[in-house]
Amino acid sequence: MTITSVQTILPGRFATKPDEKRTPKPPPEPYNAQDFPFKGYQPPQPDGYEKSKANPDTSAIVIDNGSNLVKAGWSFDQNPRFIIPPVMSRYRDRKLSRQCHFIGYDAYVDATTRGQLRYAFDPGSSVVGNWDVMEGVLDYVFHKLGVDGANGGVDRPIVMTEPIANLGYPRRMMNEILFECYSAPSVSYGIDSLFAYRYNKGTNGLVVSSSHTSTHVIPVLDSKPLLSSCSRLNWGGLHNAEYLMKLMKLKYPTFPARMTDNQMEDLVRKHCYISQDYDRELSGYLDWTGLEDRDHVVQYPFTEHVVVEKSEEELARIAERKKESGRRLQEQAAKMRLEKLVKKEQELEYWKNLQEKLATETKKEIRRVLEAEDLKDEVHLERMIRDLEKSIKRSRNKDLGIEETEEQPEEMSFPLLDTPDDQLDEAGIKEKRHQRLMKSNVEARARAKAEKEREKARREEEERLDREKRENHFEEWIEERRVNRQALLQRIKDRDRMKADLGNRKSLASQMRMKTLANLASDGPKKRRRGGDDDDFGANDDDWGVYRTVATGDQSDEEEEEDLGGMLNGVEAELLEHDPDFTENHTLAAQSDWTKSMVHAFLRGPWPFDPESQREAHQIHLNVERIRVPEVVFKPSIAGVDQAGLIEIAADIVNQRFSGTEDRARLLKDVFLTGGNTLFTGFDERFRNELRGFLPTDAEFNVRKASDPVLDAWKGAAQWASGKDLGRSSVTREEYLEKGSEYIKEHELGNATW
Repeated sequence: MTITSVQTILPGRFATKPDEKRTPKPPPEPYNAQDFPFKGYQPPQPDGYEKSKANPDTSAIVIDNGSNLVKAGWSFDQNPRFIIPPVMSRYRDRKLSRQCHFIGYDAYVDATTRGQLRYAFDPGSSVVGNWDVMEGVLDYVFHKLGVDGANGGVDRPIVMTEPIANLGYPRRMMNEILFECYSAPSVSYGIDSLFAYRYNKGTNGLVVSSSHTSTHVIPVLDSKPLLSSCSRLNWGGLHNAEYLMKLMKLKYPTFPARMTDNQMEDLVRKHCYISQDYDRELSGYLDWTGLEDRDHVVQYPFTEHVVVEKSEEELARIAERKKESGRRLQEQAAKMRLEKLVKKEQELEYWKNLQEKLATETKKEIRRVLEAEDLKDEVHLERMIRDLEKSIKRSRNKDLGIEETEEQPEEMSFPLLDTPDDQLDEAGIKEKRHQRLMKSNVEARARAKAEKEREKARREEEERLDREKRENHFEEWIEERRVNRQALLQRIKDRDRMKADLGNRKSLASQMRMKTLANLASDGPKKRRRGGDDDDFGANDDDWGVYRTVATGDQSDEEEEEDLGGMLNGVEAELLEHDPDFTENHTLAAQSDWTKSMVHAFLRGPWPFDPESQREAHQIHLNVERIRVPEVVFKPSIAGVDQAGLIEIAADIVNQRFSGTEDRARLLKDVFLTGGNTLFTGFDERFRNELRGFLPTDAEFNVRKASDPVLDAWKGAAQWASGKDLGRSSVTREEYLEKGSEYIKEHELGNATW
């Protein structure tokens, strides 16, 4: 975690609970991301059609035409025979030279079919919009059911579900397809949630249907729905998946794998649940305690870099080769040191012999020999001999392992400095210059040493005064340290922010820097001409401020001189030692620790993250999303939906649209939940608890869930089709030809004509 994302905590305030232990968590058990939902080949089931021949007029084909799944079967079946999504993929196979159609789950068989996927319903709605796909789905259903009527028609009654307040155009198109294309003898429509309510033996109550594309609340009295009093919330299971997709893309903007809508639907269904106290649970969802259970890891397919592991024999051979190579290098180094030592000893012997020889020669001969050896004078020769002796001594001590002791510098004297130049010869004058230079060096070292002593004394005095202030004025001393620490933290944040801004070419800092460079380029020195003025940039001190403006990173003079991290560590060490309210949790290092980072817990859970691991890079973590996504149906404003929540809608229907106490009591005695979006754990309990707050204290009400919220609509339609209501509620082919495609018959489970 970068320093810029660390939250500054004031002294006396804890980032985490003081007794909370940041112990390592056991490794997670990831869930695998769902692959594309291909179910394999489903053979036809013609036995149902053969069975229907015994009672062709009462054996109806029941189709629950849902926007997520189409359920189809016979009215005498206990469960639908085929459940498929209303999708179709169509493309032309060049090898076979024929058009290929894939319906339902078959459309997910490979990447080619998935690339040509088309939906029967308009996006985000339960209204059929693509009638080519719808016709293909119906072909698939009738073929799999084994229907084989005269001239390829469907010679059995059809019962089909439709959404509440279905538009006239989709119903007219469906009638034309069923009667004109399939020659159906009769067709009947009904509302899916009302079929489910009837199947669960409901007569008076409030039907709450939360399905794939929407949520409806329908009051029912005496088995008759009051459609004029029902309300709709534009949120369902489809929107949950879309919302989770947006959250995941925002959470992992650089995720290397592709997240699909089908995967999001599967994650919502398997990992999300309804919170009974959303605000309270959300505030502590990322707490360290128990986070390994709340955070679910989803693993996407990945390819890990294979590292070939060497055997123990190979590792031993490699180690032996390295050892042998090191030994050879040591031998070569020792040999080179010996050669250098022998060479230095030979040079020392040569210069000593030369010195002995010069002792018996004349000055003229001495000068000639020294010039031939490229030496200034005899003093130069003595200095060279002395340096060689010291070097040889150090080399021998190093080989013998003897530690050298620091020699005290000899007291240097400069006798020639007081002698006038006219009393010295040429060699004496040169030696006098050398002594003057040496004296300057000695005096400079003495001044530096004295300056160090003064600086040391100044620091000791400051420490003494600081110690006295801490002993006599502790609160003031502590406050100064706290203020100093906050100032250092702010400077560190500003520095890192500046570095980040300079790395972003669109940031204001980068734009200002480029503007400065552009101004320098335009106002800089022109090409010199003969007789022209030279460039005088840098003559003024203000010119050097430009470099501070355009310098980046380590080129800033001020930040090179100051070690902000070291200064902060020193201040924090003092606070840890003397401030009882300042603990390890308040230090910058503790706040930068991933175990104390809420951002890390949100992105990676209570486990460390290795950016080099492909396995961890292909993981997404579901934590707060598990309760945030299904919460939208109760609080639509979370996802930006400008509508009231489900509880407010239900309470408005009960309290405002039914003024009679008796009718209100009949509705509340049976609140019925159906639809796939009510399958979340805790949905019925949350609905019961929150609706109670909108009702009188003495009101009695009961909330129950459908026995099968997904299939009860089809089962209810099949049960209804097996009874006597089918004949009088169906539109026959003769009535269709006589009264037109928009003609429908009203019944207690269907839509009404408006």
